[in-house]
Amino acid sequence: MNQGGGAPEASARPSLEQRIQAAKAEIARRLRYVRQHHPEGPFTLAGLAERAGVSKRTLSHAESADGSNLTLETLLKVSYSLGISRDAYFLDEQVFHQVNEELETLRVLRTQRVEGVALRTSSPGSPGSPGTGHAPPVDRLSGLLQEILASAAQAQNELRDLPAPPGPPVMNDDR
Repeated sequence: MNQGGGAPEASARPSLEQRIQAAKAEIARRLRYVRQHHPEGPFTLAGLAERAGVSKRTLSHAESADGSNLTLETLLKVSYSLGISRDAYFLDEQVFHQVNEELETLRVLRTQRVEGVALRTSSPGSPGSPGTGHAPPVDRLSGLLQEILASAAQAQNELRDLPAPPGPPVMNDDR
């Protein structure tokens, strides 16, 4: 017992085993989430396993509470097969949320039948310009796309509220 007011007791901190179990539980939650909410999904365990080139059993274990036999190789194969290039997706909460926002934007674009997006910069040599080696910030792009989609939805709603244009005159042949 710590009665001298010194360093906190070791039992106040989670043990290494507790931290490992918590990390495995978070990875399992994230794996289930992306399997169910990916724009090309939802995927069955078998479907995602085939796509990622891992066994269904491996994914099943990764989604279980104990996460046994979970390897970094498995996580990277799953990420790569889903088009997720940020390796920390399964390990970092902030990256997990950012990528999910990007995936949601892709899903919305697909439902709107958008087939491509062209990026242009206003001045040469600015970040994101061809040849500079800098990619445009993903969060900025995602925000711009979300604004475009919101504006398109608002315009669509406003068009629905307009009165229908008058049709051609109806000719009555009952003379």
